[in-house]
Amino acid sequence: MKKYFVSFFVILLLCKTTTAQTTYWWNDAVFYEIFMRSFYDANGDGVGDFKGLTQKLDYLNDGIDSTTSDLGVTAIWLMPIMESPSYHGYDVIDYKKIEHDYGTNQDFNNFLDSAHARGIKVIIDLVLNHTSSQNPWFINAKSDPQAQYRNWYIWSSTDPGTKGPWGQKVWQSANGYYFYGLFSSGMPDLNYFNQEVKDEVANIVSFWLDSVKVDGFRLDAVKYICEEGNIMEDAPSTFQYLREFRTLTKSHNPEALSVGEAWSSTSKVIPYVDGTGLDFCFEFELATDIITAVKNGTPATLISRLKGAIQQGYPFLQYGTFLTNHDQQRIFSQLGNNIGKAKLAASLLLTIPGVPFIYYGEEIGMSNPATSDDRDKRTPLQWTGGTNAGFTTGTPWKAVPSTYVDYNIEKMSSDSTSLLNWYKKLIRIRENNPSLRRGKYYYLNSVNSAIYVSARYINSSSEIVIPIHNFSGTTVNNPTFSRNDYSGLPVGNYKLTDLITNKDAGNFVIAPDGSINCSPNISLQPYGSAVLRVDKLTGIEEDNSISSFKLEQNYPNPFNPFTNINFELPSDGLIKLSIYNLLGEEVKILANGFMDAGMHSIKFDATDMNSGVYFYKMESKGYFQIRKMVVIK
Repeated sequence: MKKYFVSFFVILLLCKTTTAQTTYWWNDAVFYEIFMRSFYDANGDGVGDFKGLTQKLDYLNDGIDSTTSDLGVTAIWLMPIMESPSYHGYDVIDYKKIEHDYGTNQDFNNFLDSAHARGIKVIIDLVLNHTSSQNPWFINAKSDPQAQYRNWYIWSSTDPGTKGPWGQKVWQSANGYYFYGLFSSGMPDLNYFNQEVKDEVANIVSFWLDSVKVDGFRLDAVKYICEEGNIMEDAPSTFQYLREFRTLTKSHNPEALSVGEAWSSTSKVIPYVDGTGLDFCFEFELATDIITAVKNGTPATLISRLKGAIQQGYPFLQYGTFLTNHDQQRIFSQLGNNIGKAKLAASLLLTIPGVPFIYYGEEIGMSNPATSDDRDKRTPLQWTGGTNAGFTTGTPWKAVPSTYVDYNIEKMSSDSTSLLNWYKKLIRIRENNPSLRRGKYYYLNSVNSAIYVSARYINSSSEIVIPIHNFSGTTVNNPTFSRNDYSGLPVGNYKLTDLITNKDAGNFVIAPDGSINCSPNISLQPYGSAVLRVDKLTGIEEDNSISSFKLEQNYPNPFNPFTNINFELPSDGLIKLSIYNLLGEEVKILANGFMDAGMHSIKFDATDMNSGVYFYKMESKGYFQIRKMVVIK
């Protein structure tokens, strides 16, 4: 009976893994961002289209697990695909019609069916902040102050003269009045204080989720959706609307994804991902830290952000990681066209915690000059070394950079050392090792400031993977990493295998006190990485742990509010004594450090706790015991 009693409490403690550390389908995905106009042109008019994308889906994922020739991505983010007067599509005329340059709605449906058949999820850009000035709603709205759609937009009889967040003009003139257009006169903002606008958005969401069956949305410019006077970004009303939007989307499909573009500091993005609004947002500061670390060869700032604001601020793993996107100079150009550094950036993207996004062409080292012209950041994908990089038989909408001769999919596919094949290898390592997708993150120390080591661990499967990255331009042999405090990883003796080379990397031990000291048998080339799989050889089994030390049942119990917790250690060592609630969430730590052998007693004060049932757990040298406690006030 005692065995089952203890097992019950162990299960309760493991609830933390399934509540506070819940993950979703997007945590298993590697996303690929596509600008339709530049992916592949099937009809020779110089513009990418859905028939072309459907033809080339096997490049992204052929749907056959045993093959390795495809890139291996499992989700696609499509930049705007709705009818628009602009080349980029971020000003929508018709929210239910596919941009005619890209084909028909049926072409999109055929593509979506083909993607889903391969196991690829598809999310689409949904531009809710504003419409096109050529949208029929706005054409009607500006025609007369009494027009049907007038209040779908924000109007003033005089120019308020207010400047926008980056000093831009936001009040635009039309027919003797002024309307609010944060980005430009061609993009009038919608009025989300008008229920009719919200109802129409609900209609649009229903169309794409129920009728078309996309898997979710990327929401553009979410922090600007609502304005409150001079508050133009992060307004309280914006958060309220996003809560409504979440309820809306989940009512149609509980697994529908909503990822937001809130281009801000980490501290300003975190409130958008509090569990009541967006599923996650892109992490711009983390992307900057990755690039800066690779450029400068110093990962300290990147490590600090991951250990601090990222891990402590967001719900478990709920943030989007990326290197660059369609608004930024391409990563390969930023890294000086250095293949080694580009491989290191890819290694980081696909092994650090978060949901990774790859911008199309990033995997083959597409580049562009430092320019303010966004077209240069969105040039056609380079398929071959032939005419127009194999993108079109016609004249491409935008000229292909001359680098396509060396950096193209056909040529790089046949080179086992290419950047493209590096991406393929890393994506498959991520796919085959769930801890890289859903595992907890543990930072491990290195005496070499250019070496970054971490561990990813899933409690339920005891799977551990240790990525190691060399930020220096020199080879590093047998890099040492350690952790002297309680690591949280399971005690035991382990064998290491480098998943990059599939070679034995030696053995290491997680000591009974949870500490680690290891020098794997690997050689990290300049800007090189290793991904070590950790396989247990021998170790202490939890089944034998109950009798390994003595944790007495303490009285008085109920705790009201003081009592002594008594325990006896078999030898000197580190202990952790902590309190958990019924959800398995750690609510208090009573002790965490070194203690001498012998009987010990800790006076516990419950005055700062609510009445209820709790459990206290003692961990020492890889063993644990759990006791029930009741607090009554």
